[in-house]
Amino acid sequence: MLGKRVLVAAVLLPLGLAAIWAGGWYLTTLVAIFMGLAAWEYVSLFRLGGLQPARLLVVGGTLLLVLGRMINGFDSAPWIITLLILLGMTYHLVAYERGRDQAGTDFSVSMAGILYIGWLGAYFISLRSLPEGMWWVLVVLAGVMCADSGAYFIGKGFGRHLLSPRLSPKKTWEGYFGGIIVGLILTTLLAYLIRLSVGPDSSITPLRGALVGLVMGVVPTLGDLGESLIKRQMGVKDSGNILPGHGGAFDRVDSWLWAVAIGYYMVVWLWY
Repeated sequence: MLGKRVLVAAVLLPLGLAAIWAGGWYLTTLVAIFMGLAAWEYVSLFRLGGLQPARLLVVGGTLLLVLGRMINGFDSAPWIITLLILLGMTYHLVAYERGRDQAGTDFSVSMAGILYIGWLGAYFISLRSLPEGMWWVLVVLAGVMCADSGAYFIGKGFGRHLLSPRLSPKKTWEGYFGGIIVGLILTTLLAYLIRLSVGPDSSITPLRGALVGLVMGVVPTLGDLGESLIKRQMGVKDSGNILPGHGGAFDRVDSWLWAVAIGYYMVVWLWY
């Protein structure tokens, strides 16, 4: 399992770094692919549980939000979300008339998927669009990934007390706090190296890197547990199998959805 995870990471990491460096439509395309796949898996999960969210609406709405964020930032969001709500209700009204008794619940699940994956996922674009956005994306994602890796290895070696027995029985408090420390240290180091590279006028400092690393270690774990909530309710282990050792696209981006949204507002509110 670990070997597969490392191999997939070795393939995807250069692709992701290149897209982050290039920004623009290169990054948008990669984000759209991952979020579209995650939205597809989201619908599949709920369908395993007997619900029938609108796949075309959830996937299409997710892609529309991502593309809208690239084209004009947040300006198009009100009409896009309004349109999706109205289309969603129309679709599920028709479904009810055709005999689908749980159409109201299906509508709620459809809307939740669009907002959770599409709206939050689009913050990849927003964060990258900020001044020094390329570096901030790297710091934010590094904070999550380092904390996740630290939690995995420390939890495996020293974990004794379960963090969330029902949602994720392999996660431990020891791994969680260990991951926070690892993420904080490595993100601080990364911020220091970035400042050396960019120069003293950079908004990225070791202290800010440490703060981002701390928050990325503490909070985005809830994204991982949130996806686990859906999977446990539906009785499956992974959202998909497109990424050997990692599961599906939704499994891979679950924490990132929280990270990029929180990271964006941290940067905007605290430093710009």
